[in-house]
Amino acid sequence: MRISTGQMFQQNTASILEKQSATNTIMAQISSGKRVNTAGDDPVAAIGIDNLKQKNALVDQFVKNIDYATSHIQQAESQLGQADTLAGSMKELVLRGANGSMTTAERQVIADDMRQSLEQLMSIANTKDESGNYIFAGNKTNSAPFAFDNNDQVVYSGDSGTRKSNIAAGVQVNTNVAGDAAFMNAANAMGDYGVNYSSTQQGDFVVSSAKITNTATHVPDTYSFNFVDDGAGAMNLEVSDSAVPASIVTTVAPFDASVPVKFNGMAVKLDGEPKIGDSFTIEEQSQVSIFETFSKAIALFESGDDAQTPAGKSELAQLLNNIDSGVNQMSQQRSVTGNSLKALQQYSDNHVDEKLINTSALSRLEDLDLASAITEFEKQQLALNAVSSVFSKISSTSLFDYI
Repeated sequence: MRISTGQMFQQNTASILEKQSATNTIMAQISSGKRVNTAGDDPVAAIGIDNLKQKNALVDQFVKNIDYATSHIQQAESQLGQADTLAGSMKELVLRGANGSMTTAERQVIADDMRQSLEQLMSIANTKDESGNYIFAGNKTNSAPFAFDNNDQVVYSGDSGTRKSNIAAGVQVNTNVAGDAAFMNAANAMGDYGVNYSSTQQGDFVVSSAKITNTATHVPDTYSFNFVDDGAGAMNLEVSDSAVPASIVTTVAPFDASVPVKFNGMAVKLDGEPKIGDSFTIEEQSQVSIFETFSKAIALFESGDDAQTPAGKSELAQLLNNIDSGVNQMSQQRSVTGNSLKALQQYSDNHVDEKLINTSALSRLEDLDLASAITEFEKQQLALNAVSSVFSKISSTSLFDYI
């Protein structure tokens, strides 16, 4: 078979280009240190490499989310710790003020000290993060959640929203603590009702609990408790509603402080010894605010000798119980942040391990065996030189050289 000069040149050129392409491919691999630079180098490995890179990118995003969440939860935990310590100090002041040996002037000093601490506590509750957002405002982060109203009472203008961060596939963690959950919605130590003692109280007693026992038969209202003379030297208790004129709901005759007063699906327990003519009212209040509790204590100490009256002592006993409830509430929220931080650390460790495994698998798929690559490069270059040399000699051959 005859081979034309054109065919000879075409075949040799194709051979040289093929060897050059193979040489360039190996040079690119050696330069990048990667065996697979394009899908054409190894289509199957390229798919695995792409999947592993996507997994690592997702892990990197989860790690960033964990760092963000950790920073914000740590700040909330720190502020709740400070608030807990401050509330404990304020409780000690309340206990000092309840001492019967304190003078009116000394109680005023305690009240002034407590008011400063109350403002400090509100400052903690209005803490901002590094972006200027209020950390205890729920989702309303652009405005201060706590402020004094016209009655000098602390009100909450935030909401109960919680912001979440994705820290793993299908796993979210709260990155904030809402202010109402931390400071406003502590459980009433008495139960479901709060007590208003009468300034004319003479007996030494407190209401230790007022709880709803049967929601089906319970009738919400403001109830008045009046201790009256039965006309025979004993004392009865009359419980009336808030209607005008009031209607007597139940009568306990004779009154026995050791037995809870039950009516309208609720039970009220008293400790101590009331006297004929004493009275008090109860109204629904299942939750109390730590701010409101301290504000009432301050007002009581600022009112002169009211803290040492029977009604004042009874109110102080109620306030101290609610302070404990408020402190417990902050401690619970702090425990929640502690559990969140523990979970964040665990997921962070898991992501580190996952990325290590992914990176190892990625290395096996795409990293180049440098020794083998250099050997192959030498082989391809030798072949290229040989093809080029042969083509050079053949292309220069002419029939006239033999005539």
